[in-house]
Amino acid sequence: MSQRQVLQVFEQYQKARTHFVQMVAELATRPQNIETLQNAGVMSLLRTLLLDVVPTIQQTAALALGRLANYNDDLAEAVVKCDILPQLVYSLAEQNRFYKKAAAFVLRAVGKHSPQLAQAIVDCGALDTLVICLEDFDPGVKEAAAWALRYIARHNAELSQAVVDAGAVPLLVFCIQEPEIALKRIAASALSDIAKHSPELAQTVVDAGAVAYLAQMLLNPDAKLKHQILSALSQVSKHSVDLAEMVVEAEIFPVVLTCLKDKDEYVKKNASTLIREIAKHTPELSQLVVNTGGVAAVIDCIGSCKGNTRLPGIMMLGYVAAHSENLAMAVIISKGVPQLSVCLSEEPEDHIKAAAAWALGQIGRHTPEHARAVAVTNTLPVLLSLYMSTESSEDLQVKSKKAIKSILQKCTYLPALEPFLYDAPPNILKHVVGQFSKVLFPWIFRYTSAEGGQLSTTE
Repeated sequence: MSQRQVLQVFEQYQKARTHFVQMVAELATRPQNIETLQNAGVMSLLRTLLLDVVPTIQQTAALALGRLANYNDDLAEAVVKCDILPQLVYSLAEQNRFYKKAAAFVLRAVGKHSPQLAQAIVDCGALDTLVICLEDFDPGVKEAAAWALRYIARHNAELSQAVVDAGAVPLLVFCIQEPEIALKRIAASALSDIAKHSPELAQTVVDAGAVAYLAQMLLNPDAKLKHQILSALSQVSKHSVDLAEMVVEAEIFPVVLTCLKDKDEYVKKNASTLIREIAKHTPELSQLVVNTGGVAAVIDCIGSCKGNTRLPGIMMLGYVAAHSENLAMAVIISKGVPQLSVCLSEEPEDHIKAAAAWALGQIGRHTPEHARAVAVTNTLPVLLSLYMSTESSEDLQVKSKKAIKSILQKCTYLPALEPFLYDAPPNILKHVVGQFSKVLFPWIFRYTSAEGGQLSTTE
């Protein structure tokens, strides 16, 4: 047998391996093939091909594993049980950029399913290698590594802390400054998932200088990037007054208000969420939002959208109004009450109605003037019907009841109270009668005193 014939055997074997791994990667894109592939023992075969001498076969094997692991947690667990992760981590540091992207994709696909699977990735030493990949020359490798780190960090504070301890945060901040939009997006998203778990983790993100860079990018025209940036700033702001003030000091106002008019629903929602997370902390921060035109802008935003996009804006109005009489009056003057009443009546979802009921209660509970502003929009009968309806969720009933009581205890506008005399259950009726007594008794007393005085004169 000639040398050529001998080499042909090896060529055919290589072609067969290449064809096999390409077909498996292709089959793994279709859900109907997954069970058959798993039953055929595809995992152990792909594990062997990860060590192949041909780089393209290694890369395609990693891609196929990533697609399988991405499908469900059973397959992701099979990747862990087959001891594939240590090989991937080792190769991640040694191989070319194509393999690095494929290997990082497998780690991302495994880690996304559960904290336990993400912990398995941490335990095999992947974090240090992924962090090194964030410094790679190739933007695609950085992006793949950022995805994997994000899916590990998102689960809980312990995993996020592990990502932080590996030194990922400063490099993610560098990534948001890169020109590639896709890399900016995932880096912002990873920072958001790190910051969300605790004030300490959010402080780590702030200390790395992320807030200033994120704030600068609010004017970027890319909608997906904007909603990730707004999410990251919200996750930092939500934890404490100090963190919220740091975000405000990055001069996000009035730029963030333009995001409330964006065509993208996620941008609107995340902008409302950011303003809510700032306003909820103190009267001073709420006043800042009012002074920059934030309340009026949020009310306009609520009017221009539907469903869950409205929810953070509704809650933001409630938080602002809860702080003080003056701030509640600012919501009233900006015509927030009619918009909240529309949400209460029109929204089909009970949790949105419950938020609107709560916000209206926060506005109306301060003084008779506040209560009247809510009552004249015919909101009280709607709240009563939601409270009494057997179809309302328990949360909606509770919030409607609390809102009714809060408003009634301050309301002296009798035309709004009168219908309750006929329809309200006893536990609500007592508050109505109490308000009638507050208004009518002084009047009756004055009338009888005046009449008594007149009689005595005549005599």
